[in-house]
Amino acid sequence: MIALHTTIAIAAIILLIIRAKVDPIIALVLGCLYLGLASGIGFEKTVDAITSGFGDIMAKIGLLIGFGVLMGALLHRVGAFKVMVEALVRVVPANRLPYALAMALATIAPSIYVDVQVVLAAPVARSSSKFISKDGLAWLSGALGTGIFCGYVFVIPGLAAISIAGLLKVPLGTYLIYGIVIGPLTALITVWIFRRMLALGWWDATKDEEESEALAEEEAAGEVRDGARRPSLLLAISPIIVPLLMIAFGAFADLAGKSNAFIAFIGNANVALFLGLLGAYAIARRFVGTTASADAFSDGLHTTGEILLVTGVGGSLGAVIKATGLAKLLGGLFSVNAGAPIVLSLLLAWFIAAVLHLAIGSVSVAAITAAGIIAPILGSIPVAPVVVGLAIASGSLFALQVNSNFFWMFTSLLGLSTRGGLKTMTTVTSIASLVSLPLVVVAALVS
Repeated sequence: MIALHTTIAIAAIILLIIRAKVDPIIALVLGCLYLGLASGIGFEKTVDAITSGFGDIMAKIGLLIGFGVLMGALLHRVGAFKVMVEALVRVVPANRLPYALAMALATIAPSIYVDVQVVLAAPVARSSSKFISKDGLAWLSGALGTGIFCGYVFVIPGLAAISIAGLLKVPLGTYLIYGIVIGPLTALITVWIFRRMLALGWWDATKDEEESEALAEEEAAGEVRDGARRPSLLLAISPIIVPLLMIAFGAFADLAGKSNAFIAFIGNANVALFLGLLGAYAIARRFVGTTASADAFSDGLHTTGEILLVTGVGGSLGAVIKATGLAKLLGGLFSVNAGAPIVLSLLLAWFIAAVLHLAIGSVSVAAITAAGIIAPILGSIPVAPVVVGLAIASGSLFALQVNSNFFWMFTSLLGLSTRGGLKTMTTVTSIASLVSLPLVVVAALVS
């Protein structure tokens, strides 16, 4: 019954938002209350799960969102994103921008938290969309989501990739050799398929894009008049690149066993993004002055409040689902027979991870839980452990949707409606999951 109530809760949230036009925050809280009470965890535990889920997600990513959005507001005000986009367009043809974005996120940035990636990449995607004649925002949004999560689950040092490899005792180098091929290839194929869907009329900008007043004000403030002073490309990207390098350095030092307290400090995402915010603030003060910088900061605070609230309530839903014990229930339903064929074994590993992700709403938790379920019986599966891990990674990608706090960050930062989020993020993660599965099967045959 828990699985049924979870399905009802998620379906009700989607219908309330899309059909009844209920605000996502209200719909999410109603879904949390229904699921907690209907599944039998009680009044007190339901409320505790809602509040603790909100608090936990804010503790993890609240400052990241705040620092990242404020930094974006300041960089918009000085025209930094316009500088970046103009430079990108000079190097990459407009119709290749989504592929370039997906590849960069899947191969260069997987060491960065997904929340940081979307906060930093969303303004670039929105600005770049103007250079693509039709459905530019949709295509770039899909490319952004694809690149982030293909890197996250397939490419070391993505968190989910490291977790899967660790639980299945797969050497990180071995996982990387396979993942660095499957991840980027999956991203490119997915972006291409998504483009074909857009060409067939998949996107309706009037219903799928949602103009946020806060985002619009922030971006309008960033439109720099011709002749106005703008930072150089190097200066414009420094508040973004420096934090990424700091976080990546910390991640690689930890992987190499060379980390210490100071390296962990400078590699901390909160510290790194705060340094980026300081850099953006200094650039804004230099190029647009104190008053304009203060206005941009105020606009950023407006945007931050909207995003934090909807993201936090998304975390509440995940906490209520966890409190119901659904993950444990699913774990008891599955077992693998020693004589199962290779393809069947991989399909089962993929299916476990996909169902867990649909239920829990977290790619990393689904991947970790699936790996934990399968690890004890790994020796009875006639497939190389690294390939089983890749199948889990593939399944954990499937259909990121409204029970994920990332979904709400994604839609808010890119200016998409809930329907638009389902038609981009949910769609591309589903495509990527299905595209990567046959690639994993091929890896099993050659391993």
